[in-house]
Amino acid sequence: MSLRNVLPLLTGLALLVFTSFSQAGSKDFGEYTVQWSVFPSTFLTPEIARENDLNRSRGIGIVNIAIMTDNDDGGMSTASGQVEGKVLNEIQQARFLAFRRIQEGDAVYFIAEYQYSNAELMTFEITVRPTGARRDLPVRFAHTLFND
Repeated sequence: MSLRNVLPLLTGLALLVFTSFSQAGSKDFGEYTVQWSVFPSTFLTPEIARENDLNRSRGIGIVNIAIMTDNDDGGMSTASGQVEGKVLNEIQQARFLAFRRIQEGDAVYFIAEYQYSNAELMTFEITVRPTGARRDLPVRFAHTLFND
């Protein structure tokens, strides 16, 4: 099973089941909406982590970014582009995030791993560049993860 097959499930689980441990949010930019979710890597099964070369460990979190755009039928679909950013700890030490682009059919997601300490407030500063867009889409959000 590849990450392409699992990522929508992970996103759904992070959004629905683990709301006390994870964060999900979005920011509307008109033509585009940037959606994100953050969850501990220990939410992944060992098999999924191994199959997708992800570190599954206490103290490692995963941030998932999706660029959404409106469809002609009123629904939404993911858009391609680039994602970069950094995460800052409580004393403003920055760590750059190495986002990986994941494509599943027409769906595109961007994921990155980062290190955190239990109960540490982390601030994410992400810049999204949809393909063909005239401007960058900046998002900033903060979240605290707890070791399970």
